[in-house]
Amino acid sequence: MMRLVLLLIIVGLIVFGPQLWTRRVFAKHSAPRPDYPGTGGELARHLLNRFDMPHVKVEPTETGDHYDPVIKAVRLTPTIFDGKSLTAITVAAHEVGHAIQDHLGYQPLAERTKLVRVAQGAEKIGVVLMMGIPIAAAVARTPAAGVLVMIAGLATMGISTLVHFITLPVEWDASFRRALPVLRQGNYLSPEDEQGARSILTAAALTYVAASLASLLNLWRWIALLRR
Repeated sequence: MMRLVLLLIIVGLIVFGPQLWTRRVFAKHSAPRPDYPGTGGELARHLLNRFDMPHVKVEPTETGDHYDPVIKAVRLTPTIFDGKSLTAITVAAHEVGHAIQDHLGYQPLAERTKLVRVAQGAEKIGVVLMMGIPIAAAVARTPAAGVLVMIAGLATMGISTLVHFITLPVEWDASFRRALPVLRQGNYLSPEDEQGARSILTAAALTYVAASLASLLNLWRWIALLRR
């Protein structure tokens, strides 16, 4: 019993720890900065124009900061879009980093975009298939039917796990090979702020590590459940 509790604590720290730390880092650097000449949204627009991407839109959103490579839009939450803080500036630059990847034909981003489309449908199908195992076995009156459905279900759910693992290097590239050098070379940040920006980008990357681990745990949970 003690081992199970300890295991649950470790799993909780691995999965939820990075998310909590990310919120703390973001909050630490979210204080308004009157010395910044513009908001996160304005910086994103400025950087896109500077890198010859006037066609890429900058839009406010309520569904999380992201770059949409299909619509060609940088979408920022209100606190980032309208914010004049180190967090707002850094996150906006990171999303522009994805637009730069897309503009330059960065292959891992293109592969992730394709996989995300597949994963969105495959994950839903996977859950349905997993739920249908008992029915399939009963109708066919053989365990083999259930095994086949189980394999199909796990395979579709595994695509989602693969997406998370591919996402991490794409995010790391957008942060530390695109956004941070742009902020540094353009003198958008002081040396002191650069350290804070690096912390923000690192914290954000760790959330994808947590997502990858959570996806693996979900897959393992289904396998353990079906082995009983």
